[in-house]
Amino acid sequence: MKVNLLYLDRDFDPQQPLPWNESDLIQDLELNVLFNSMAQGDKFLFDVARRVILTSETDLELIRYRQQVLQDCLNNPEIIRELYQIPLQAIENKRKRWLGIFTHYPAGVLSSGLEMMAMFVELLLRLRRMADEHSSRFTSPGFRNFFAIIQRELNDEFFGVVEDHIKALRFREGVLISAELGRGNEGIHYTLRKPNPRNGSWLEEIFRARPPEYSFSLHPRDEQGARALGEIKDRAINQVANAVAQSAEHIDHYLAMLRGELAFYIGCLNLFEQVRELGHPLTFPEPYPLGERRHTVRGLYDISLALTMKKKVVGNDVNGDGKDLVIITGANQGGKSTFLRSIGQAQVMMQCGMFVAADHFAANLCSGVFTHYKRQEDSSMKSGKLDEELGRMSAIADHIRPEGLMLFNESFAATNEREGSEIARQITQALLDRQIKVFFVTHQFTLADGFYQKGLENALFLRAERKSGGGRTYKLFEGQPLQTSFGEDVYRAVFEDHPQPLSK
Repeated sequence: MKVNLLYLDRDFDPQQPLPWNESDLIQDLELNVLFNSMAQGDKFLFDVARRVILTSETDLELIRYRQQVLQDCLNNPEIIRELYQIPLQAIENKRKRWLGIFTHYPAGVLSSGLEMMAMFVELLLRLRRMADEHSSRFTSPGFRNFFAIIQRELNDEFFGVVEDHIKALRFREGVLISAELGRGNEGIHYTLRKPNPRNGSWLEEIFRARPPEYSFSLHPRDEQGARALGEIKDRAINQVANAVAQSAEHIDHYLAMLRGELAFYIGCLNLFEQVRELGHPLTFPEPYPLGERRHTVRGLYDISLALTMKKKVVGNDVNGDGKDLVIITGANQGGKSTFLRSIGQAQVMMQCGMFVAADHFAANLCSGVFTHYKRQEDSSMKSGKLDEELGRMSAIADHIRPEGLMLFNESFAATNEREGSEIARQITQALLDRQIKVFFVTHQFTLADGFYQKGLENALFLRAERKSGGGRTYKLFEGQPLQTSFGEDVYRAVFEDHPQPLSK
Protein backbone atom coordinates (compact mmCIF):
# COMPACT_ATOMS: atom_id res chain seq x y z
CA MET A 1 0.00 0.00 0.00
CA LYS A 2 1.02 3.58 -0.62
CA VAL A 3 0.36 6.68 1.49
CA ASN A 4 0.71 9.32 -1.27
CA LEU A 5 -0.15 12.35 0.84
CA LEU A 6 3.02 14.27 -0.09
CA TYR A 7 3.57 12.92 -3.61
CA LEU A 8 1.18 11.65 -6.24
CA ASP A 9 3.23 8.69 -7.38
CA ARG A 10 6.01 7.96 -4.88
CA ASP A 11 6.86 7.78 -1.20
CA PHE A 12 8.42 10.57 0.81
CA ASP A 13 12.16 9.99 1.17
CA PRO A 14 13.33 11.18 4.61
CA GLN A 15 16.92 11.01 3.34
CA GLN A 16 16.42 13.07 0.20
CA PRO A 17 19.29 15.53 -0.29
CA LEU A 18 18.81 19.13 0.77
CA PRO A 19 19.77 22.06 -1.47
CA TRP A 20 23.44 22.97 -1.37
CA ASN A 21 22.64 26.43 0.10
CA GLU A 22 20.56 24.99 2.96
CA SER A 23 22.49 26.80 5.71
CA ASP A 24 22.30 30.18 3.93
CA LEU A 25 18.55 29.86 3.38
CA ILE A 26 17.96 28.93 7.00
CA GLN A 27 20.12 31.78 8.29
CA ASP A 28 19.01 34.53 5.91
CA LEU A 29 15.29 33.71 5.97
CA GLU A 30 15.30 32.79 9.70
CA LEU A 31 13.65 29.48 8.90
CA ASN A 32 14.65 27.81 12.16
CA VAL A 33 11.97 29.89 13.87
CA LEU A 34 9.48 28.40 11.43
CA PHE A 35 10.76 24.83 11.90
CA ASN A 36 10.71 25.11 15.70
CA SER A 37 7.16 26.42 15.68
CA MET A 38 6.09 23.49 13.52
CA ALA A 39 7.98 20.93 15.59
CA GLN A 40 6.98 22.05 19.09
CA GLY A 41 10.05 20.32 20.51
CA ASP A 42 9.65 17.13 18.44
CA LYS A 43 12.94 16.39 16.66
CA PHE A 44 11.26 14.20 14.04
CA LEU A 45 8.72 16.90 13.14
CA PHE A 46 11.55 19.44 12.94
CA ASP A 47 13.56 17.30 10.53
CA VAL A 48 10.56 16.55 8.27
CA ALA A 49 9.53 20.23 8.18
CA ARG A 50 13.09 21.27 7.32
CA ARG A 51 13.42 18.67 4.58
CA VAL A 52 10.04 19.30 2.92
CA ILE A 53 10.19 23.10 3.04
CA LEU A 54 13.74 23.34 1.75
CA THR A 55 13.03 20.91 -1.08
CA SER A 56 10.99 23.28 -3.23
CA GLU A 57 8.74 21.69 -5.82
CA THR A 58 8.20 23.11 -9.31
CA ASP A 59 5.25 20.91 -10.30
CA LEU A 60 2.05 22.98 -10.19
CA GLU A 61 -0.14 19.90 -9.98
CA LEU A 62 1.80 18.57 -6.98
CA ILE A 63 1.69 21.90 -5.14
CA ARG A 64 -2.07 22.19 -5.59
CA TYR A 65 -2.43 18.53 -4.57
CA ARG A 66 -0.67 19.27 -1.26
CA GLN A 67 -2.69 22.44 -0.74
CA GLN A 68 -5.89 20.40 -0.98
CA VAL A 69 -4.56 17.78 1.43
CA LEU A 70 -3.52 20.51 3.88
CA GLN A 71 -6.93 22.16 3.61
CA ASP A 72 -8.49 18.83 4.62
CA CYS A 73 -6.11 18.72 7.59
CA LEU A 74 -7.13 22.24 8.66
CA ASN A 75 -10.79 21.23 8.40
CA ASN A 76 -10.27 18.03 10.43
CA PRO A 77 -7.37 18.62 12.86
CA GLU A 78 -8.57 16.18 15.54
CA ILE A 79 -8.88 13.32 13.05
CA ILE A 80 -5.42 14.02 11.61
CA ARG A 81 -3.83 14.06 15.06
CA GLU A 82 -5.60 10.81 15.94
CA LEU A 83 -4.43 9.27 12.67
CA TYR A 84 -0.85 10.33 13.45
CA GLN A 85 -1.03 8.44 16.75
CA ILE A 86 -1.30 5.08 14.93
CA PRO A 87 2.31 4.95 13.63
CA LEU A 88 3.48 6.46 16.92
CA GLN A 89 1.73 3.63 18.76
CA ALA A 90 3.51 1.12 16.53
CA ILE A 91 6.86 2.56 17.56
CA GLU A 92 5.89 2.49 21.23
CA ASN A 93 4.59 -1.09 21.00
CA LYS A 94 7.80 -2.28 19.34
CA ARG A 95 9.82 -0.62 22.06
CA LYS A 96 7.81 -2.27 24.84
CA ARG A 97 6.77 -5.62 23.40
CA TRP A 98 9.20 -6.59 20.69
CA LEU A 99 12.98 -6.62 20.90
CA GLY A 100 13.62 -7.32 17.24
CA ILE A 101 14.69 -10.32 15.21
CA PHE A 102 18.06 -10.97 16.79
CA THR A 103 18.34 -14.60 15.79
CA HIS A 104 19.11 -16.40 12.58
CA TYR A 105 17.13 -19.46 13.67
CA PRO A 106 13.87 -19.79 11.70
CA ALA A 107 11.86 -20.57 14.83
CA GLY A 108 13.01 -17.33 16.44
CA VAL A 109 12.41 -15.34 13.26
CA LEU A 110 8.90 -16.78 12.98
CA SER A 111 8.06 -16.09 16.62
CA SER A 112 9.23 -12.48 16.41
CA GLY A 113 7.47 -11.96 13.09
CA LEU A 114 4.20 -13.28 14.49
CA GLU A 115 4.44 -10.95 17.49
CA MET A 116 4.91 -8.01 15.16
CA MET A 117 2.08 -9.09 12.90
CA ALA A 118 -0.34 -9.50 15.80
CA MET A 119 0.52 -6.01 17.04
CA PHE A 120 0.24 -4.51 13.55
CA VAL A 121 -3.14 -6.14 12.93
CA GLU A 122 -4.57 -4.24 15.90
CA LEU A 123 -3.31 -0.94 14.50
CA LEU A 124 -4.40 -1.69 10.94
CA LEU A 125 -7.87 -2.53 12.22
CA ARG A 126 -7.91 0.84 14.00
CA LEU A 127 -6.84 2.52 10.76
CA ARG A 128 -9.59 0.77 8.83
CA ARG A 129 -12.22 1.87 11.39
CA MET A 130 -11.06 5.47 11.06
CA ALA A 131 -11.39 5.22 7.29
CA ASP A 132 -14.92 3.86 7.62
CA GLU A 133 -15.97 6.55 10.10
CA HIS A 134 -14.32 9.67 8.72
CA SER A 135 -13.54 9.30 5.00
CA SER A 136 -16.72 11.15 4.00
CA ARG A 137 -15.41 14.31 5.71
CA PHE A 138 -12.42 14.58 3.37
CA THR A 139 -12.60 16.03 -0.13
CA SER A 140 -9.00 16.24 -1.38
CA PRO A 141 -7.89 13.69 -3.99
CA GLY A 142 -4.99 12.75 -1.71
CA PHE A 143 -7.09 11.78 1.29
CA ARG A 144 -9.92 10.25 -0.73
CA ASN A 145 -7.43 7.95 -2.44
CA PHE A 146 -5.69 7.25 0.88
CA PHE A 147 -8.89 6.14 2.59
CA ALA A 148 -10.13 4.23 -0.49
CA ILE A 149 -6.94 2.15 -0.56
CA ILE A 150 -7.30 1.35 3.15
CA GLN A 151 -10.91 0.26 2.75
CA ARG A 152 -10.09 -1.82 -0.32
CA GLU A 153 -6.90 -3.48 0.89
CA LEU A 154 -7.72 -3.80 4.60
CA ASN A 155 -11.12 -5.42 4.12
CA ASP A 156 -12.76 -8.06 6.32
CA GLU A 157 -11.33 -10.87 4.20
CA PHE A 158 -7.79 -9.56 4.76
CA PHE A 159 -8.16 -9.52 8.53
CA GLY A 160 -9.78 -12.96 8.51
CA VAL A 161 -6.95 -14.51 6.48
CA VAL A 162 -4.25 -12.87 8.60
CA GLU A 163 -5.86 -13.99 11.86
CA ASP A 164 -6.13 -17.57 10.55
CA HIS A 165 -2.48 -17.60 9.51
CA ILE A 166 -1.27 -16.19 12.82
CA LYS A 167 -3.30 -18.77 14.70
CA ALA A 168 -2.07 -21.65 12.55
CA LEU A 169 1.59 -20.61 12.72
CA ARG A 170 1.59 -20.66 16.50
CA PHE A 171 1.49 -24.47 16.10
CA ARG A 172 -0.75 -25.11 19.10
CA GLU A 173 -1.37 -28.64 17.81
CA GLY A 174 2.13 -29.38 16.59
CA VAL A 175 3.93 -28.99 13.28
CA LEU A 176 3.00 -31.01 10.20
CA ILE A 177 6.04 -31.55 7.94
CA SER A 178 6.57 -33.59 4.81
CA ALA A 179 9.94 -34.79 3.53
CA GLU A 180 11.52 -37.07 0.97
CA LEU A 181 14.40 -39.46 1.10
CA GLY A 182 17.47 -38.45 -0.78
CA ARG A 183 20.86 -40.03 -1.42
CA GLY A 184 21.93 -42.26 1.46
CA ASN A 185 18.38 -42.08 2.82
CA GLU A 186 19.04 -38.55 4.01
CA GLY A 187 15.95 -36.39 4.43
CA ILE A 188 15.41 -33.72 1.79
CA HIS A 189 12.69 -31.30 0.70
CA TYR A 190 11.36 -30.62 4.16
CA THR A 191 8.08 -28.75 3.70
CA LEU A 192 5.63 -27.27 6.18
CA ARG A 193 2.08 -28.52 5.63
CA LYS A 194 -1.28 -27.22 6.70
CA PRO A 195 -2.96 -29.56 9.21
CA ASN A 196 -5.98 -31.43 7.92
CA PRO A 197 -9.17 -29.63 8.91
CA ARG A 198 -11.26 -31.20 11.60
CA ASN A 199 -14.48 -32.81 10.48
CA GLY A 200 -16.80 -32.99 13.42
CA SER A 201 -16.36 -32.74 17.17
CA TRP A 202 -13.22 -33.57 19.15
CA LEU A 203 -14.91 -36.82 20.30
CA GLU A 204 -15.43 -37.92 16.71
CA GLU A 205 -11.82 -37.09 15.95
CA ILE A 206 -10.64 -39.40 18.72
CA PHE A 207 -12.63 -42.45 17.56
CA ARG A 208 -12.37 -41.94 13.80
CA ALA A 209 -10.54 -44.76 12.02
CA ARG A 210 -7.09 -43.70 10.81
CA PRO A 211 -4.63 -45.28 8.41
CA PRO A 212 -1.68 -47.07 9.99
CA GLU A 213 1.22 -44.80 10.92
CA TYR A 214 4.65 -45.08 12.45
CA SER A 215 5.62 -42.90 15.39
CA PHE A 216 8.24 -42.59 18.06
CA SER A 217 8.69 -40.60 21.25
CA LEU A 218 11.80 -38.87 22.55
CA HIS A 219 13.07 -39.49 26.01
CA PRO A 220 12.86 -36.27 28.06
CA ARG A 221 16.66 -36.34 28.44
CA ASP A 222 17.44 -37.01 24.78
CA GLU A 223 19.05 -33.67 24.00
CA GLN A 224 20.60 -34.84 20.74
CA GLY A 225 17.25 -36.10 19.50
CA ALA A 226 15.52 -32.86 20.49
CA ARG A 227 18.18 -30.87 18.69
CA ALA A 228 17.78 -33.01 15.56
CA LEU A 229 14.00 -32.52 15.57
CA GLY A 230 14.53 -28.79 16.09
CA GLU A 231 16.78 -28.66 13.04
CA ILE A 232 14.20 -30.51 10.98
CA LYS A 233 11.51 -28.08 12.12
CA ASP A 234 13.71 -25.09 11.28
CA ARG A 235 14.38 -26.43 7.80
CA ALA A 236 10.64 -26.88 7.24
CA ILE A 237 9.51 -23.50 8.52
CA ASN A 238 12.40 -21.45 7.15
CA GLN A 239 10.54 -20.23 4.08
CA VAL A 240 7.39 -19.43 6.05
CA ALA A 241 9.40 -17.61 8.75
CA ASN A 242 11.01 -15.39 6.13
CA ALA A 243 7.65 -14.66 4.53
CA VAL A 244 6.13 -13.64 7.89
CA ALA A 245 9.12 -11.45 8.72
CA GLN A 246 8.96 -9.75 5.31
CA SER A 247 5.22 -9.16 5.71
CA ALA A 248 5.76 -7.58 9.12
CA GLU A 249 8.54 -5.39 7.75
CA HIS A 250 6.30 -4.33 4.87
CA ILE A 251 3.60 -3.13 7.28
CA ASP A 252 6.25 -1.50 9.45
CA HIS A 253 7.52 0.38 6.40
CA TYR A 254 4.00 1.51 5.50
CA LEU A 255 3.39 2.88 9.00
CA ALA A 256 6.78 4.63 8.90
CA MET A 257 5.78 6.28 5.62
CA LEU A 258 2.44 7.28 7.13
CA ARG A 259 4.26 8.87 10.05
CA GLY A 260 6.70 10.72 7.81
CA GLU A 261 4.09 12.14 5.45
CA LEU A 262 1.61 13.06 8.17
CA ALA A 263 4.42 14.71 10.18
CA PHE A 264 4.62 17.56 7.66
CA TYR A 265 0.88 18.25 7.98
CA ILE A 266 1.01 17.95 11.78
CA GLY A 267 3.74 20.61 11.69
CA CYS A 268 1.52 22.79 9.51
CA LEU A 269 -1.34 22.39 12.00
CA ASN A 270 0.97 23.42 14.85
CA LEU A 271 2.12 26.49 12.95
CA PHE A 272 -1.39 27.43 11.84
CA GLU A 273 -2.72 27.36 15.40
CA GLN A 274 0.12 29.53 16.75
CA VAL A 275 -0.14 32.16 14.02
CA ARG A 276 -3.91 32.37 14.30
CA GLU A 277 -3.59 32.88 18.06
CA LEU A 278 -1.50 35.97 17.29
CA GLY A 279 -4.28 37.29 15.06
CA HIS A 280 -2.25 37.16 11.85
CA PRO A 281 -3.77 36.13 8.51
CA LEU A 282 -2.72 33.04 6.57
CA THR A 283 -3.71 32.22 3.02
CA PHE A 284 -3.18 29.57 0.40
CA PRO A 285 -1.10 31.16 -2.37
CA GLU A 286 -1.85 31.14 -6.06
CA PRO A 287 1.13 29.52 -7.80
CA TYR A 288 1.86 30.25 -11.44
CA PRO A 289 4.13 28.32 -13.83
CA LEU A 290 7.83 28.90 -14.26
CA GLY A 291 8.47 31.68 -16.73
CA GLU A 292 5.39 33.77 -15.91
CA ARG A 293 6.28 36.97 -14.10
CA ARG A 294 3.76 37.10 -11.28
CA HIS A 295 4.36 38.59 -7.84
CA THR A 296 1.31 40.24 -6.32
CA VAL A 297 1.10 40.35 -2.53
CA ARG A 298 -1.26 41.93 -0.05
CA GLY A 299 -0.53 42.09 3.65
CA LEU A 300 2.65 40.01 3.29
CA TYR A 301 4.57 39.86 6.58
CA ASP A 302 7.63 38.17 8.08
CA ILE A 303 6.22 35.08 9.80
CA SER A 304 9.41 34.40 11.76
CA LEU A 305 9.35 37.96 13.15
CA ALA A 306 5.71 37.56 14.16
CA LEU A 307 6.42 34.26 15.93
CA THR A 308 9.45 35.74 17.71
CA MET A 309 7.80 38.99 18.82
CA LYS A 310 4.47 37.28 19.51
CA LYS A 311 2.57 40.34 18.40
CA LYS A 312 1.18 41.86 15.22
CA VAL A 313 3.75 42.96 12.66
CA VAL A 314 3.33 45.22 9.63
CA GLY A 315 2.49 43.68 6.27
CA ASN A 316 3.11 45.08 2.80
CA ASP A 317 1.25 45.28 -0.50
CA VAL A 318 3.19 45.01 -3.75
CA ASN A 319 2.20 44.50 -7.37
CA GLY A 320 5.22 43.01 -9.09
CA ASP A 321 3.48 41.30 -12.01
CA GLY A 322 5.59 41.46 -15.15
CA LYS A 323 8.70 42.47 -13.20
CA ASP A 324 12.09 40.78 -13.28
CA LEU A 325 13.86 43.26 -11.00
CA VAL A 326 12.70 44.78 -7.71
CA ILE A 327 15.05 47.30 -6.08
CA ILE A 328 14.25 48.36 -2.53
CA THR A 329 15.79 51.49 -1.04
CA GLY A 330 15.03 53.94 1.75
CA ALA A 331 15.77 54.77 5.35
CA ASN A 332 17.64 52.51 7.73
CA GLN A 333 15.45 50.30 9.89
CA GLY A 334 12.51 51.00 7.61
CA GLY A 335 11.50 47.37 7.03
CA LYS A 336 13.44 46.64 3.85
CA SER A 337 15.27 43.52 5.09
CA THR A 338 12.12 42.30 6.81
CA PHE A 339 10.17 42.59 3.55
CA LEU A 340 12.91 40.79 1.62
CA ARG A 341 12.86 37.98 4.17
CA SER A 342 9.07 37.70 3.88
CA ILE A 343 9.42 37.33 0.10
CA GLY A 344 11.81 34.41 0.49
CA GLN A 345 9.77 32.76 3.24
CA ALA A 346 6.56 32.95 1.24
CA GLN A 347 8.24 31.52 -1.85
CA VAL A 348 9.60 28.41 -0.14
CA MET A 349 6.35 27.92 1.77
CA MET A 350 4.32 28.16 -1.43
CA GLN A 351 6.57 25.73 -3.28
CA CYS A 352 6.17 23.02 -0.64
CA GLY A 353 2.38 23.30 -0.69
CA MET A 354 1.88 25.33 2.49
CA PHE A 355 -0.14 28.41 3.30
CA VAL A 356 1.78 31.70 3.44
CA ALA A 357 1.85 34.69 5.80
CA ALA A 358 -0.29 37.18 3.91
CA ASP A 359 -3.83 38.22 3.04
CA HIS A 360 -3.10 37.37 -0.58
CA PHE A 361 -0.08 35.96 -2.35
CA ALA A 362 0.28 35.10 -6.04
CA ALA A 363 3.65 34.38 -7.62
CA ASN A 364 5.28 32.28 -10.28
CA LEU A 365 7.28 29.24 -9.23
CA CYS A 366 11.04 29.44 -9.40
CA SER A 367 13.71 26.86 -10.09
CA GLY A 368 15.36 27.67 -6.75
CA VAL A 369 15.64 30.36 -4.08
CA PHE A 370 19.06 31.91 -3.48
CA THR A 371 20.14 34.49 -0.91
CA HIS A 372 23.18 36.75 -0.75
CA TYR A 373 23.08 38.73 2.50
CA LYS A 374 25.78 40.82 4.06
CA ARG A 375 27.68 38.98 6.78
CA GLN A 376 29.20 40.23 10.00
CA GLU A 377 32.96 40.70 10.12
CA ASP A 378 34.72 37.42 10.88
CA SER A 379 38.16 37.65 12.45
CA SER A 380 38.97 34.18 11.12
CA MET A 381 38.49 35.21 7.48
CA LYS A 382 41.64 34.78 5.41
CA SER A 383 40.65 37.44 2.88
CA GLY A 384 38.77 40.74 2.80
CA LYS A 385 35.03 41.08 3.19
CA LEU A 386 34.49 41.91 -0.48
CA ASP A 387 36.46 38.82 -1.48
CA GLU A 388 34.22 36.75 0.79
CA GLU A 389 31.08 38.25 -0.81
CA LEU A 390 32.38 37.57 -4.30
CA GLY A 391 33.30 34.02 -3.32
CA ARG A 392 29.75 33.35 -2.15
CA MET A 393 28.38 34.92 -5.33
CA SER A 394 30.63 32.68 -7.41
CA ALA A 395 29.21 29.60 -5.66
CA ILE A 396 25.67 30.83 -6.33
CA ALA A 397 26.52 31.37 -10.01
CA ASP A 398 27.60 27.72 -10.20
CA HIS A 399 24.20 26.50 -9.00
CA ILE A 400 21.53 29.03 -10.00
CA ARG A 401 19.50 28.25 -13.09
CA PRO A 402 17.11 30.21 -15.33
CA GLU A 403 13.80 31.04 -13.59
CA GLY A 404 15.53 31.18 -10.21
CA LEU A 405 14.81 33.79 -7.51
CA MET A 406 17.78 35.82 -6.23
CA LEU A 407 17.54 37.88 -3.03
CA PHE A 408 20.29 40.41 -2.33
CA ASN A 409 20.50 42.26 0.99
CA GLU A 410 23.08 45.08 1.15
CA SER A 411 25.43 43.04 -1.04
CA PHE A 412 28.77 44.35 -2.35
CA ALA A 413 28.79 47.34 0.01
CA ALA A 414 32.16 46.39 1.51
CA THR A 415 33.97 48.69 -0.92
CA ASN A 416 33.40 52.26 -2.09
CA GLU A 417 30.07 53.33 -3.60
CA ARG A 418 31.24 53.50 -7.20
CA GLU A 419 33.05 50.16 -7.25
CA GLY A 420 30.39 48.33 -5.23
CA SER A 421 27.59 49.68 -7.44
CA GLU A 422 29.38 48.62 -10.61
CA ILE A 423 29.99 45.10 -9.31
CA ALA A 424 26.34 44.81 -8.25
CA ARG A 425 25.12 46.23 -11.58
CA GLN A 426 27.06 43.75 -13.67
CA ILE A 427 26.02 40.77 -11.55
CA THR A 428 22.37 41.85 -11.55
CA GLN A 429 22.34 42.38 -15.30
CA ALA A 430 23.90 38.97 -15.89
CA LEU A 431 21.20 37.36 -13.76
CA LEU A 432 18.42 39.22 -15.59
CA ASP A 433 19.88 38.10 -18.91
CA ARG A 434 19.48 34.52 -17.69
CA GLN A 435 15.77 35.01 -16.86
CA ILE A 436 16.41 35.10 -13.11
CA LYS A 437 14.14 37.28 -10.96
CA VAL A 438 16.09 39.61 -8.64
CA PHE A 439 15.08 41.41 -5.44
CA PHE A 440 17.80 43.81 -4.28
CA VAL A 441 17.83 45.76 -0.99
CA THR A 442 20.53 48.42 -1.21
CA HIS A 443 21.74 51.78 0.11
CA GLN A 444 23.90 52.28 -2.98
CA PHE A 445 22.25 55.19 -4.76
CA THR A 446 24.48 54.82 -7.80
CA LEU A 447 23.24 51.24 -8.30
CA ALA A 448 19.56 51.95 -7.71
CA ASP A 449 19.44 55.20 -9.67
CA GLY A 450 21.40 53.68 -12.55
CA PHE A 451 18.68 51.08 -13.12
CA TYR A 452 15.94 53.66 -12.50
CA GLN A 453 17.26 56.01 -15.16
CA LYS A 454 17.08 53.25 -17.75
CA GLY A 455 13.29 53.33 -17.51
CA LEU A 456 13.01 49.53 -17.58
CA GLU A 457 9.45 48.27 -17.90
CA ASN A 458 10.37 45.06 -16.10
CA ALA A 459 11.78 46.85 -13.04
CA LEU A 460 9.95 47.93 -9.87
CA PHE A 461 11.38 50.41 -7.36
CA LEU A 462 10.19 50.34 -3.76
CA ARG A 463 11.13 52.67 -0.96
CA ALA A 464 10.78 52.31 2.79
CA GLU A 465 8.38 54.95 4.09
CA ARG A 466 9.75 57.66 6.40
CA LYS A 467 7.57 60.18 8.16
CA SER A 468 8.53 63.83 8.17
CA GLY A 469 9.79 63.63 11.75
CA GLY A 470 11.93 60.57 11.02
CA GLY A 471 9.43 57.97 12.23
CA ARG A 472 9.18 54.58 10.49
CA THR A 473 5.95 52.90 9.37
CA TYR A 474 7.77 49.78 8.08
CA LYS A 475 5.69 50.14 4.93
CA LEU A 476 7.06 50.07 1.39
CA PHE A 477 5.67 52.07 -1.50
CA GLU A 478 6.66 52.58 -5.11
CA GLY A 479 9.11 55.43 -5.41
CA GLN A 480 12.25 56.73 -7.05
CA PRO A 481 15.50 56.02 -5.18
CA LEU A 482 16.69 58.96 -3.07
CA GLN A 483 20.30 60.01 -2.65
CA THR A 484 20.07 60.25 1.14
CA SER A 485 19.93 57.32 3.56
CA PHE A 486 18.74 59.61 6.36
CA GLY A 487 21.82 59.20 8.52
CA GLU A 488 20.57 62.26 10.44
CA ASP A 489 17.82 60.04 11.91
CA VAL A 490 20.44 57.73 13.34
CA TYR A 491 22.37 60.68 14.79
CA ARG A 492 19.25 62.03 16.50
CA ALA A 493 18.30 58.60 17.87
CA VAL A 494 21.74 58.14 19.40
CA PHE A 495 22.80 61.60 20.52
CA GLU A 496 19.61 63.60 21.03
CA ASP A 497 17.36 60.94 22.54
CA HIS A 498 20.25 59.55 24.60
CA PRO A 499 22.77 62.39 25.27
CA GLN A 500 26.33 61.20 25.81
CA PRO A 501 28.75 62.90 28.22
CA LEU A 502 31.80 64.55 26.71
CA SER A 503 34.96 62.56 27.12
CA LYS A 504 37.74 64.16 29.11
